[in-house]
Amino acid sequence: MIAAILPPDVAAVSTFGDLSPTRDGGLFPAEAAAVARAVARRRAEFTTVRLCARRAMAELGLPPAPLLSGKRGAINWPDGVTGSMTHCPGFRAAAIARTEAIASLGIDAEPNLPLPDGVLEVVSLPRERAGLAELSRRRPDVHWDRLLFSAKESVFKTWYPLTRRELDFTEAELDFDPAGTFSARLLVPGPELAGRRHGAFSGRWTVGRGFVLTAIALPA
Repeated sequence: MIAAILPPDVAAVSTFGDLSPTRDGGLFPAEAAAVARAVARRRAEFTTVRLCARRAMAELGLPPAPLLSGKRGAINWPDGVTGSMTHCPGFRAAAIARTEAIASLGIDAEPNLPLPDGVLEVVSLPRERAGLAELSRRRPDVHWDRLLFSAKESVFKTWYPLTRRELDFTEAELDFDPAGTFSARLLVPGPELAGRRHGAFSGRWTVGRGFVLTAIALPA
């Protein structure tokens, strides 16, 4: 499902349930130690997204490797690899690419349900909120406040590995096309790659099976 909104250079694996660690090789010792004291639900989602990531790495001909989180939850990917993971109740996914093709990735999955009261005002700008009513009229099957939140999560996941700096929800302004794309204009100086500063990210979104999914793949 997530693969449909990512380019061919990206390998993506998703699942609607938890994968069996015994069948898929389980966790590396360092990964197991990282969640040794976590509750069962957290261990299951942690394990499953890493198994998804290793399946995606295998599709690219890459060997399995431990995937540990650093600051702000960013994964320490192997050299030459970039990726992104996401999980919410009922859905887990990972996307992987070689950095020679893709500089950074961000994916996010959320239930296609309204945001809790008060959250939209925290994560959005007035101009973004003003457009939600028209978007809802054109695509009433989508909870646009939740999709906006998801897309901003994908923006942050793309941004952080390149900058190692925080990015507030209000420091990127998003525009959506109901057909399945979105753009994020950065309101702070963007990352510089190969001598070019990126002031915006482009992404895609989809909805189905009770979820909204967003993805950004920034070309190298």
